[in-house]
Amino acid sequence: MAQQARQFSYRRHADQARPAHDAAHHSVVIVGAGPVGLSLAIDLALRGQKVVLLDDADRIGEGSRAICFSKRSLEYWDRLGVSDRMIEKGVVWNVGKIFSGPDLLYQFDLLPEDGHKMPAFINLQQYYAEAFLVDRLHDLPGIDLRWRNKVAALTQRNDHVELAVDTPDGPYRLRADYVVACDGARSTLRDMVGATFDGEVFEDQFLIADVKMTAEFPTERWFWFDPPFHAGQSALLHRQPDNVWRIDLQLGRDADAAAERQPEKVRPRIARMLGHDDFTFEWISIYKFQCRRMQRFVHERVIFAGDAAHQVSPFGARGANSGLEDAENLAWKLTAILRGAAPAALLASYDIERSFAADDNIRASTHATDFMAPPSPQEQRLRQAVLALARETEFAKRMINGGRLSVPSVYPSPLSTADSDTWRTGPCPGTHMPDVPLTTDDGANVFLSECFAMAGRGFTMLQTDASAIKLPEGVARLVIGNDAQLRDSGGLFRKRYGDDPGTAYLLRPDGYIAARFQHPTSQAVAAAFARASGRA
Repeated sequence: MAQQARQFSYRRHADQARPAHDAAHHSVVIVGAGPVGLSLAIDLALRGQKVVLLDDADRIGEGSRAICFSKRSLEYWDRLGVSDRMIEKGVVWNVGKIFSGPDLLYQFDLLPEDGHKMPAFINLQQYYAEAFLVDRLHDLPGIDLRWRNKVAALTQRNDHVELAVDTPDGPYRLRADYVVACDGARSTLRDMVGATFDGEVFEDQFLIADVKMTAEFPTERWFWFDPPFHAGQSALLHRQPDNVWRIDLQLGRDADAAAERQPEKVRPRIARMLGHDDFTFEWISIYKFQCRRMQRFVHERVIFAGDAAHQVSPFGARGANSGLEDAENLAWKLTAILRGAAPAALLASYDIERSFAADDNIRASTHATDFMAPPSPQEQRLRQAVLALARETEFAKRMINGGRLSVPSVYPSPLSTADSDTWRTGPCPGTHMPDVPLTTDDGANVFLSECFAMAGRGFTMLQTDASAIKLPEGVARLVIGNDAQLRDSGGLFRKRYGDDPGTAYLLRPDGYIAARFQHPTSQAVAAAFARASGRA
């Protein structure tokens, strides 16, 4: 089977020559060079932080793994300077179809309106995403990526963390102000801090097969319940770059995993689905749904992100995309703490917000799993009734769950006094800013997300008039209006954010709404800024 592996050389570092009692000290050490760890390292570097990134392997590309990246992730990667390569190589899609047997029940459009810079989703093999991130990382100063560096032990001190690291040249020690564990679902650092990984492992097994072939299927997400080629089970079809197609087939609880992953066993299953056997295998894997999470994501100075902190089933594309949201949420907070602009207690908000998001993703993933693989005869009959009703009624279509696709997390956010007025429209605090197309005063077309990035990716006051209220130090200003440098020529800003005079939003460095105002004052903005940056 073909692999898109890319191998990297181990290099000895000067830190390895230092005695254990005089170990090198770094601000941030990230463990795990997957999409989450790589993105976090790039984000921190762009914010002026020096980062050491350790990975116990020396290659990327062990199978396609995650392939489905959301609009939210693409907006994040756009701010990191890597989205163009992702989209150019990826397969762009926004339409999905649900079948029952051979019949189409309904289809959905994940981005039915114009005015967004990024598409709803792209399909891109994880090995490409990781390769593009590694290339971007090498363009930046301040990131020290060390392959074949395996963390063997971890000790927490009052003001730092000590790491014992194994390499081909023997062990050495490091110290760090903070360590971020991005080392995946089998995280060894999780064991080192004595944390559990609690949740549910579902018994039904699924086959993933990436096959290379020339096909006329449209670029859409197709999901079947009880398809004629795989009776009584479910199936999923997705297109990837390079004429590779992702096929998921439900196998049931009693399947022999070792036998089912053999190519000679998989080939006839895929041939029945496609109606021919003119294909080659790129990757084959068997998995069970797992929905688990750590109780806490912050353990003193060791912080967990991505699959190391939480794990969900792959249907719905909530794993990698949620991990990237972890990275963006953490990067600005850790930077503020290291700069002395926020107290260490700000990390509590990372734990609260990303735990809330993990629970939401686990809940959505569990509901999808229970519908796709009903655990009891009663639930099986209920699903059959829903599928039958969906052929004739609209309300039943909304009950079908083939894996609800990842959307930006919504965080619990106490409303400020500025939100006590009635709001007719516009995003609430705790939600991510919607992108909109704008026009500059010299006629150039831009997007709000681009303007936000150019403003410095810090706290930003988004105003609809030029009232020059005094802003706290460290808060940038973007004004959108007829006489401003940014203009709402198409009217979508007014539609998505509201058109009441004086409307304003305080954006966090990750693009989330920290507060909104109909008539902002310097005091109200300062209070919202202090609360969002952990200094209230």
